[in-house]
Amino acid sequence: MILVTGDIHGDTKRFTDKRIRKLRKGDTLIVCGDLGLIWDGSDREKRTLRKLGRRKYNILFVEGAHENFDELEKYPTEPWNGGTSRLISGNLRQLLRGSVFVIEGRKVFAFGGGSGEVNGGKAPCSEETAARYELPSDPELAEADKALAKYGYSVDYVVTYEPPVTMAEFLDQKVSATDTVGIYLDRKRAEISFTHWFFGKHHLNKPIPPKFTALFDNVIDAEKLK
Repeated sequence: MILVTGDIHGDTKRFTDKRIRKLRKGDTLIVCGDLGLIWDGSDREKRTLRKLGRRKYNILFVEGAHENFDELEKYPTEPWNGGTSRLISGNLRQLLRGSVFVIEGRKVFAFGGGSGEVNGGKAPCSEETAARYELPSDPELAEADKALAKYGYSVDYVVTYEPPVTMAEFLDQKVSATDTVGIYLDRKRAEISFTHWFFGKHHLNKPIPPKFTALFDNVIDAEKLK
């Protein structure tokens, strides 16, 4: 089972949701950005991360715009299920953008990061580091194309923080010419064959038929959206 949810912003109460509590060994929860649990590097925070990592199911996330990227980058990266991930603790890991992962037999293209005020003015993160997550690098874009080409630009799910700009416009959200991740994702929207696309950012729970879902605090079974 693959469940998908939106921004958590450091609130572990989401993990008490009855749908998430039903997950078992080998199941997966994917968070569409702004996990917010890697924030200050404190002992308390590390205990929370270890506790989550000991859960039987996988907890996977793409980065949002409001993360402490300096702290996040202290964790090691490693190959995982066909892509590159950042291991946080046990079964808790970040899906690095541009990778395609095979999760429970499904191909998942992950592309986190996006535009926004630098960490909402909250996280103790340098502006220089945060800016890198607003503007994808050429190597990241090349790696994404390589990963997608491996599967003939056909995947089951796309998981992002930022929506393609056309989806943001449909939701009547402010779109800027500097929304580089959203603009990039709009190009990919036309290039990729996919079953469903999930994104966070806008704190909305809204399906956009036939293939998009904006998520905030809702929890969705991806398999039921075919």
